[in-house]
Amino acid sequence: QVQLVESGGGLVQAGGSLRLSCAASGRTFSSSAMGWFRRTPGKEREFVAAISSSGGNTYYRDSVKGRFTISRDNAKNTVYLQMNSLKPEDTAVYYCAADLYSHSISTISGAYDYWGQGTQVTVSS
Repeated sequence: QVQLVESGGGLVQAGGSLRLSCAASGRTFSSSAMGWFRRTPGKEREFVAAISSSGGNTYYRDSVKGRFTISRDNAKNTVYLQMNSLKPEDTAVYYCAADLYSHSISTISGAYDYWGQGTQVTVSS
């Protein structure tokens, strides 16, 4: 069993920054690809960013490229999402997810085995 706990969400003005963290329990973290997804009311959950188990590969949705950075610290069992130049359309609940024992990265939510509870990010205009 893996538990994921997100933190770092909040209210920020457009153009501001936030850093989300996701702390994972268990011994599988360093063998797992990790992803960040987000959901807004009335919309499907959408892929934001993902990182391979080693941290050597990353992938982003087009709308966040150049603004968001995903990273991980396997010694701390934590994955991060640094969000800069935030826009009102980035407002959502952000979830981290773990794809256990996967060394590749996926943009598909169904590929992920465990999910956190989510953290709210609100960007005001």
